[in-house]
Amino acid sequence: MQALVLTAYKNLEIQEVAKPKLLSPTQVLVRIKAASICGSDVHGYDGSTGRRRPPIIMGHEGSGIIEEVGSLVANFKVGDRVTFDSTIYCGSCPFCKQGLFNLCDNRRVLGVSCSDYHQDGIFAEYALIEERVLFHLPQGLSFEEAAMAEPAGVAAHAISLAAPKLGEDVAVVGAGLIGLLVIKLLRTMTSGNIIAIEMDEQRRKKALEIGADFAIDPRDSQLLEKVQSITSGEMLQLVYEAVGASSPINTAISLVRKGGTVVLVGNVTPTIDLPLQSVVTRQIRLQGSCAINGEYPVILKMMADKKLDVTDLISKVAPLKEGKVWFDKLYNREDNLLKVVLVP
Repeated sequence: MQALVLTAYKNLEIQEVAKPKLLSPTQVLVRIKAASICGSDVHGYDGSTGRRRPPIIMGHEGSGIIEEVGSLVANFKVGDRVTFDSTIYCGSCPFCKQGLFNLCDNRRVLGVSCSDYHQDGIFAEYALIEERVLFHLPQGLSFEEAAMAEPAGVAAHAISLAAPKLGEDVAVVGAGLIGLLVIKLLRTMTSGNIIAIEMDEQRRKKALEIGADFAIDPRDSQLLEKVQSITSGEMLQLVYEAVGASSPINTAISLVRKGGTVVLVGNVTPTIDLPLQSVVTRQIRLQGSCAINGEYPVILKMMADKKLDVTDLISKVAPLKEGKVWFDKLYNREDNLLKVVLVP
């Protein structure tokens, strides 16, 4: 089969590799029909994250059709249209037994190669997927839309950890793909003001188009005053941070009132500078959000019911063989791309 292989940092090649064979009776073989490029793939492209060590077939956001099933697979059959969680959990560790699959002690992620493990992903014609992370596609949902279920699930999980009350104002720092999905989901939950904080002008415009009430550049010298005005002087009880670097996290912390919560969704840098005294003396809660834990069914239903439209976030659908071209564009921040979906 053909696969897009990261052979060296910042170098991707289409290669002919062996078609995977079932390794366990609980696996299925999926013919990949759509595989979108995640921001974490782009950040791992140059080796900066240490989680995409060559050679590796990256990719973890996708959908396809089952072509073969293991002998113990009970709920899926050949021909089923499916999508899948990116997290492969063991099902037997203490966290899995509590239903906290995203915190599994033996967690692996599709398309990741790090110091602990190597797990090829889905930028290929076929991939092996465990039944326990599979989900049926609702009728009428395209493969390209389904490839967006994973990032939408990440946004939904963040909201599940700290959700706004009806009518409560809320802010999202960072209007990249995850931040925009958080805004879309928040719009279905609160009649309060949604404030997008984003440096890029085009993404601020996009945030307003999809449901934000205000979009402000974090470099604006009047940022705090503007948020104060929007919130009638109260500032915010809840802010989502969807970048994962020192400056935007500090911005998020500055926007919450005493006793407020900042949900940390972004994960670009391994360490940050933290304004510790501001957090401690104002009793701010910092809530980390990791991956997805049970949000797939509701996301797929919302997408099928047209309550969550993701088509306006797909910038390009391109053949897998053009993968390097689109990785380079995303890496170099060309054309203000949001999501590129590759089709094997």
